[in-house]
Amino acid sequence: MNQQPKGICRLAIVPMRAQPSHESAMLSQLLFGEHYQILNEENHWLYIELVSDQSRGWIPQNHHTAISEEYFRQIGLSDYKVCTDLSSTIFFQKKSVHIVLGSILPITTSELFKLEEQIAYNGSSKSLSQRRDFDFLREEVRKFEHAPYLLGGKTPFGIDEGGFVQQVFKLCGYQLPRHVVEQSKRGREVKGLGEAVSGDVCYSISGRPLALIFLNKSKYVGLVDGEVKTVSTLEAYAEDWVVRRVLKDI
Repeated sequence: MNQQPKGICRLAIVPMRAQPSHESAMLSQLLFGEHYQILNEENHWLYIELVSDQSRGWIPQNHHTAISEEYFRQIGLSDYKVCTDLSSTIFFQKKSVHIVLGSILPITTSELFKLEEQIAYNGSSKSLSQRRDFDFLREEVRKFEHAPYLLGGKTPFGIDEGGFVQQVFKLCGYQLPRHVVEQSKRGREVKGLGEAVSGDVCYSISGRPLALIFLNKSKYVGLVDGEVKTVSTLEAYAEDWVVRRVLKDI
């Protein structure tokens, strides 16, 4: 059994950095409710691996909340809720905590639910495992419109290419890797842009990795020109594209 120390994010957003320093590049982010294991420690910093997508990075020790091995396993077995509001507030451990779209809420019907983890939340949410269709995906995409580019970001307040696709599909009940290159290997291969249907993801990895979601006709949405926006053509951004189908029962 893996006995490495375990933790969970109890802040709205925590940067995951390339090196144990606040000045280091941000690789990704932890959102409220995401859990992880600790792989290393150095000078009040922790090197962690996020359970949901195996992404790794350094977080400050004072942003870490320790959890037991038992609770860590319980989280993995529980079908918790995911916040579907752009931003919201929960009452947790006798205080108000701000959260953002994609945060994990410890709400479950399990009788094994840990009492001290209970929260008060009146916002919108859905079960993490509940898979939704393209109509739902399209509504979630709108929440990211005009989100500015932020390396390592994965919220509507700053996001990168892989973060955008990953978070949209997370809200729809699908788990994808954190980065574009790994994402481009998931789902079913589609034979070219001409065969794409609404909800398919178009990837270009020959240069700077790009990822855009096909909406309809000649509309694609993704992070281009420094923000999440809809474009009518892909040829202006890259020549070689790989199309993958993640949504089921389209």
